[in-house]
Amino acid sequence: MSGSPAVVMRLVACAHSVAERAGSIVRKVLHSGELGIVEKTGANDLQTLADRLAQQSICASLSRRFPKITIIGEEELPPEEIREDLIENGHSEEILQKTCPAEFSGLKEEELVVWVDPLDGTKEYTEAARCLHHQTEAQIPHKGSDTSQLHSTALWLLDNVTVLIGIAYGGRAIAGVINQPFYNYQLGEGADLGRTIWGMPGLGAFGFQLQEVPGDRRIVTTTRSHSNKVVTDCVDAMEPHEVIRVGGAGNKIIQLIEGRASAYVFASPGCKKWDTCAPEAILSAVGGKLTDMHGNAYCYHANVKHMNSAGVLATLRNHKYYVNRVPQSVLQALKSD
Repeated sequence: MSGSPAVVMRLVACAHSVAERAGSIVRKVLHSGELGIVEKTGANDLQTLADRLAQQSICASLSRRFPKITIIGEEELPPEEIREDLIENGHSEEILQKTCPAEFSGLKEEELVVWVDPLDGTKEYTEAARCLHHQTEAQIPHKGSDTSQLHSTALWLLDNVTVLIGIAYGGRAIAGVINQPFYNYQLGEGADLGRTIWGMPGLGAFGFQLQEVPGDRRIVTTTRSHSNKVVTDCVDAMEPHEVIRVGGAGNKIIQLIEGRASAYVFASPGCKKWDTCAPEAILSAVGGKLTDMHGNAYCYHANVKHMNSAGVLATLRNHKYYVNRVPQSVLQALKSD
């Protein structure tokens, strides 16, 4: 590649390092035990100090380097001076060595929209923190108590947590970065925690090993905390051999690309654009697809409404099969934008 790297490649390279810094902030807040939880719209819609600090870090770090990009973050935060220790100035040299797909090589900074979810899976994050807190309290053991079970539950919940940075152009998700702050927790104390996955259609996806569910198995991943009759009816209509209920949109896409699930089915308007932009770009980079329940693509323009009103249907393969199985009652309940 001649000359300096394309703007979008520089942005992705910076986003990679910025996501890792955000992941370290998420870990640090958990370990401090001071989560600073506030309810946004209710008990299932929480914000923590980690959400706030990670978003400040991501948005300030990227806007300093790329002042003309549009950044849309999940959290509505008051304007304030950002602490210097939250700023990340690094970038991934490995990404800069990649050749930018020709269709994106001439993009300008002002044409790019960045969608940020600083902590996807906040509910699981707070539940895990409570588990870990109870485990460390000096309590008189009661019948049936099992601290090791509590510990493993907390760690499983933390695996649901991700940091999402998605990049869009012309309404399309064209690059995504997902950081899993607690990846590798199974290795125990002293393990090097965290990993960062990234991808771009036309270039590929990196930071994980692509795997598929065996062709004769239908494994559906769906919400663990936002279910209702429409959601369960839609999951049942897919005739799955197995259903995996986990938190976080980013985590569900990881289930698809690592061969633990064949489809992510969420027939509800609960997801937002910052939940799906980065995961969709990575999924697209490996030949997968993310749409609403009608099979229509979502748009990521700067001025679109944030809610994914018609649900989310994502697959690594055989997308049409799953779209065709969505019940009419579900389609009527979820109007396409």
